[in-house]
Amino acid sequence: MTAHRQTKILEVLSKHGRAEVLALAELLRVSQVTIRKDLDILENRKLVRREHGYARLNNADDVGKRIAFNYDIKRRIAKAAAATVNEGETVMIESGSCCALLAEELAGAQKDVTIITNSVFIVNFIRNAARTKIILLGGYFQPESQVLVGPMTRQCSAIFFADKFFVGADGFIANSGFTGRDHMRSQTVMDMAENANQVSVLTDAEKFSRQGVMALLRLEKVTNVFTDDRIPAEAERQLLEKNVRLFKVPEIEEEEAYSRPPRSGARRSLKAEPVI
Repeated sequence: MTAHRQTKILEVLSKHGRAEVLALAELLRVSQVTIRKDLDILENRKLVRREHGYARLNNADDVGKRIAFNYDIKRRIAKAAAATVNEGETVMIESGSCCALLAEELAGAQKDVTIITNSVFIVNFIRNAARTKIILLGGYFQPESQVLVGPMTRQCSAIFFADKFFVGADGFIANSGFTGRDHMRSQTVMDMAENANQVSVLTDAEKFSRQGVMALLRLEKVTNVFTDDRIPAEAERQLLEKNVRLFKVPEIEEEEAYSRPPRSGARRSLKAEPVI
């Protein structure tokens, strides 16, 4: 119930920008003390900022604001992706809202996993992880997205080999692949993908209706896509034709199953972990 309340708080703040503690308490039918405790947790996760009698989304970073948008769906996408990571694996995680939640899922699961990332936001997001080893790549710092990019990032990532690479996307172009908005970040994604056995894209289905300005990953390079069941039928067809494994989480929280069509295109249902 606590997680559900915090999701609702983020939804309200995502829509209105800020909200009174009293209004949130009345909306969610709990005491102001309970709301303040929820806000303390969200503030510690750098998702909201407290003001006197109010709460607002944390405007200090772009990633925090994007996490709040469609938070519940992104959290389920992150859980589905985290379930594919095994003990002892090394994973690369690029910046993005779904990717930040994936890193949090891995850290919270106390798995013996090494995370290599170019995201300062992700490092701060999971800085208290007990068992998770974290390697931050060097490079040119982009403050709006809190990522490190450029030739130095390429050189740093080249010395590592990862079992899996997880990346977000800003858009999708039919018969081509996933796209990004920033040329330096897009190039960094391409560089990091070169040293990974599997490349997975994490994105909510709305991105399949958008088109970025830069090529990010061609479909031939992608192993898995984690999204929700609102994905357009044509985009799903193209992914399966390119032998991409598609993991779909439900848009509605009450549904606990997601579909995972194997490479042959035939469907079979898998049981997702319950949302706690």
